[in-house]
Amino acid sequence: MTRTMIQLPDELYRASKGLSDRLEISLAELVRRGLEYMIAVAPATTAEAWTLPEARSLGGADPFADPAWRADLHTGGLRAAEAGVAYKAGRRRT
Repeated sequence: MTRTMIQLPDELYRASKGLSDRLEISLAELVRRGLEYMIAVAPATTAEAWTLPEARSLGGADPFADPAWRADLHTGGLRAAEAGVAYKAGRRRT
């Protein structure tokens, strides 16, 4: 096992120490578990550059094939929703 030294802001140290006391584990064990968790959930990096995945066919006609698709969308000539599915706006939370 390797020993290391880290610096923590006072508030983070107090909160971490309080959590380790509540869990009845050492601060070192809390830090190890936290690091293990972060390594498990962090996205893996690869040497290859990320590329956009291939597009999937969603079926139906291409609504953007007609150059006037914007006008059709606003005048009701083009439905943005699927056929048979009514569009329902969500309620705005204030």
